[in-house]
Amino acid sequence: MTEPAPPPDTAQRMRHAALHLFARHGYAAVSMRQIAAEVGVQVGALYNHIPDKQALLFQLLSEHMTELLQAVAAEDLSHAPLAALEGFTRFHIRHHAARPEAVFISYMELRNLDAANFALLEEQRQAYETRLRMILEAGQADGSMRMADARVATRAIIAMLTGITTWFRDSGGLSLGEVEEIYWEMVRRLVAG
Repeated sequence: MTEPAPPPDTAQRMRHAALHLFARHGYAAVSMRQIAAEVGVQVGALYNHIPDKQALLFQLLSEHMTELLQAVAAEDLSHAPLAALEGFTRFHIRHHAARPEAVFISYMELRNLDAANFALLEEQRQAYETRLRMILEAGQADGSMRMADARVATRAIIAMLTGITTWFRDSGGLSLGEVEEIYWEMVRRLVAG
């Protein structure tokens, strides 16, 4: 899947350009000058919208996590644990497959956040992981799921599902629905009680 077209205003175009450039070249290799050139403005114009490149990276990562948390909150995951796990699995795949660049930098560029920004982003990531961990713990409690450690299983499942964005393409041999089916079966077997 492709990222959405660049929005019209400078701040949004700046974020879109930075997302694309960071995903393609890496945060450390991209300058504010390159971002400005991509947007079609002078470098100084970017500083009307963001204080520095670190703040821009944090904004991109935080916006991604905020959107993810809002989207998962809108999902009905109140079913029995196994059905809730299936819902979470399918949601995660669909949501992330539509945003491969945002997902890529959200995982690969964490190392470039300063300590304060990393701590804030880690809170958001923990909130998302907690949604899945609670489903797994409920499955352990009712006997429908078995695993040695729900926290480790949470991280393993999220890593597996997120990895789809590195290889899935609409033009590939499988549809997103087929990928969902295959991955749901793998997740189900991972926690089979």
